[in-house]
Amino acid sequence: MTQIAIPCLMMLGGTSKGPYFNAKDLPSSVPARDLALLAAMGSPDDRQIDGLGGADSLTSKVAIVAKSARPGVDVDYTFAQVAIGAGAVDTGPSCGNMLAGVGPYAIETEMVLAEDGETTVIIHDVNTGSRIEAIVQTPGGHVTYAGDAVVDGVPGTAAPVQLNFTGITGSKTGALLPTSMVIEDIQGIHVSLVDAATPMVLIRATDLGLTGDESRETINANAALFTRVEAIRLEAGRRMGLGDVSGKVIPKVGLLAAPVNGGDIRSIYLTPWRAHTAHAVTGALCVAAASAINGTIAHSLMTPPVDANIRTIHLEHPSGQIAIKLATTGTGADLNVIKAGVIRTARLIMRGEVMIPGEITESAALAA
Repeated sequence: MTQIAIPCLMMLGGTSKGPYFNAKDLPSSVPARDLALLAAMGSPDDRQIDGLGGADSLTSKVAIVAKSARPGVDVDYTFAQVAIGAGAVDTGPSCGNMLAGVGPYAIETEMVLAEDGETTVIIHDVNTGSRIEAIVQTPGGHVTYAGDAVVDGVPGTAAPVQLNFTGITGSKTGALLPTSMVIEDIQGIHVSLVDAATPMVLIRATDLGLTGDESRETINANAALFTRVEAIRLEAGRRMGLGDVSGKVIPKVGLLAAPVNGGDIRSIYLTPWRAHTAHAVTGALCVAAASAINGTIAHSLMTPPVDANIRTIHLEHPSGQIAIKLATTGTGADLNVIKAGVIRTARLIMRGEVMIPGEITESAALAA
């Protein structure tokens, strides 16, 4: 069997993992590119045994990076969620965890030249249109992955990667509050529909018979819960102007509760058909932004509510906490997120080539 080699780096980014590709090494047409990514990850097999995927949504992710032609931007980043058990690739949402590896990848592949000490990489997020400043540790002009930073949900410690986000308000819908309401009713459940970094449906966990302190395993075993949530999510997608979101991963869902471990708010993040082991960065940014809007479900659960324009929000999740430093202007529907910062970690796991079966390449050529 003829096989085609595609260069990539396998990297851990925050609580996620996946291959990072240079866009120029992938087919230029979207259908052909998606066929190549499915083959690389081993989908649609639900075990992903014939590819790089790990049979989990957190390890079936791809980062596509390109040298940017945008003024003041170093690289463009496109995130792709590769379906497990289905032949689909979704580039609708972004992934802030995989984003943590984009700066190191850009330096490792010499898209960006390292400076001594720290190197700042300016990233354009193609999925959301936001801009991110990634500060990578580069002592002696080389990326270091060793350090003392701890990210809950990631084993061990590593060098910090500081991510500063701008332009996250209305990432997909064009508005922080797509329906102009801070709270509304869907099928008898109060929800807040908010779009910052990613569109989300925010629900009080107690309104669905939960405490908010359940484990991921307990949540994932609750089939009735997911049936109820999916019906709410589908209607929320319609109201947010996203159309029919059947089979699509946005809007995401956050089951919110009061904190129990010294944080400011607690969130179980749904991906959306399973609970996240920890929490998506983009989802944490959205919950943090929602917590700054008086009247939302997130604001009502903050302990205590914080109304300052600059604040650090400690969001609890099933694996620990994530801290979001948020700077805003305005109030209510006029709130605008000026900057949101978070620390993640990354590590280079493997460099080399992923082999794509020749017949996949032929199919990709037909799809181009």
